[in-house]
Amino acid sequence: MIRWREEGMPEMAGATIRAGRLFDQDSGKTFIAAIDHGLVTGARAGSEDLVGALKRLVSYQPEGILLSAGALRRAGHLFAFHGAPTPIIRGDFLLVGERVQGLGEHYRILCSPQEAATLGAGALILFLAVGVEDGAMLADNAQEIARAAAEAHRIGIPLIIEVVPWGERLPGNRDGEVIRWGCRMAAELGGDLIKTEYTGDRESMTKVVQSCPVPVLILGGPRVESEEELLQITREAMEAGVRGVVYGRNIWQAEDPQRISSSIRRIVHSSGNHGEPA
Repeated sequence: MIRWREEGMPEMAGATIRAGRLFDQDSGKTFIAAIDHGLVTGARAGSEDLVGALKRLVSYQPEGILLSAGALRRAGHLFAFHGAPTPIIRGDFLLVGERVQGLGEHYRILCSPQEAATLGAGALILFLAVGVEDGAMLADNAQEIARAAAEAHRIGIPLIIEVVPWGERLPGNRDGEVIRWGCRMAAELGGDLIKTEYTGDRESMTKVVQSCPVPVLILGGPRVESEEELLQITREAMEAGVRGVVYGRNIWQAEDPQRISSSIRRIVHSSGNHGEPA
């Protein structure tokens, strides 16, 4: 049996157990679906009926589903059975991007670790935006993450940090060194898992994984041109040592979401034991 990590420290036992439930027992990898986009971007095609979209995602059998606190309040019954995907709550609000252009860059915590645990979440996820123009915002973002990590570990819920090179300073930047820097920072702030951009090639992604002391997952980002492109990105990232994927629009906006989910799951869980933590 492949474990997602070695034995955790006693005071982090709860977070370690809950994080471990996100990973397949045999492969040690995870396939997570994401549908938290509505917090900032509104209803996109394929997610207009939020509860219906969540019901479909549950049927695709991911290990976890990333959603907002409000969505979990309305659709918690979809997760109330043995073997259900783990609900992961988006706990913050990041005002960066084209839909909110001209409003400035802002960051706020929306849901605390305690609130997430009370709602039934198995993990909490927060952004670390390393491309913002305002240094004070980046410092505040880091401070909020460190505080959330301390609280999350006290109550026994894992914290996932989503490292994104978003912001006015690095618009559209996917530079491997920037992502590598952000992922190491996120781990040292207390993140149990890291979600981040795929750098675009196996070599630079391997460097990200090797310099991050906690498991790295890749996000799907904007809709890709073709199904094969998504599958190829997934293969390359798994070969680079990432421990799983967190895909949103490329699942629920796909021509055949069930088929693409099955293909992704197969790649993720048959990718070998790359990146096993020491």
